[in-house]
Amino acid sequence: MELLEPTGDGFLHAQLPELVSVLEWVAAGIDLLAIGVLLIGAVRFVVDLFQAERAGADRLHQLELARVELGRYILAGLELFIVTDIIKTALSLAMADLIFLGLLVGIRAVTSYFLTQEIREIREKGDK
Repeated sequence: MELLEPTGDGFLHAQLPELVSVLEWVAAGIDLLAIGVLLIGAVRFVVDLFQAERAGADRLHQLELARVELGRYILAGLELFIVTDIIKTALSLAMADLIFLGLLVGIRAVTSYFLTQEIREIREKGDK
């Protein structure tokens, strides 16, 4: 994993160490925000799941709505994680980090695409 760690010896680190420090803190804050978004989505999903179980005949529809809402929270969290990955990569400027970022963004984009497709299918099924 050494190749994926920031080098710390780039231009920004040498010329603007205070800015690098601030941006690292900003990235950490955005990471925490993303985790918070995911946790809020998970808690809301669990609450909605229990409510759906008590809904009786409308249980499946309520469960589908809960899944759509959870998917939206997951997508929002993934987008925030991508922002922090871009900040961290910009700070390191290492080729390994750029490759890692490309792979990570690709994986998250594919995940987002399929989540969006699933949300759309659930919504369309609910409209019928």
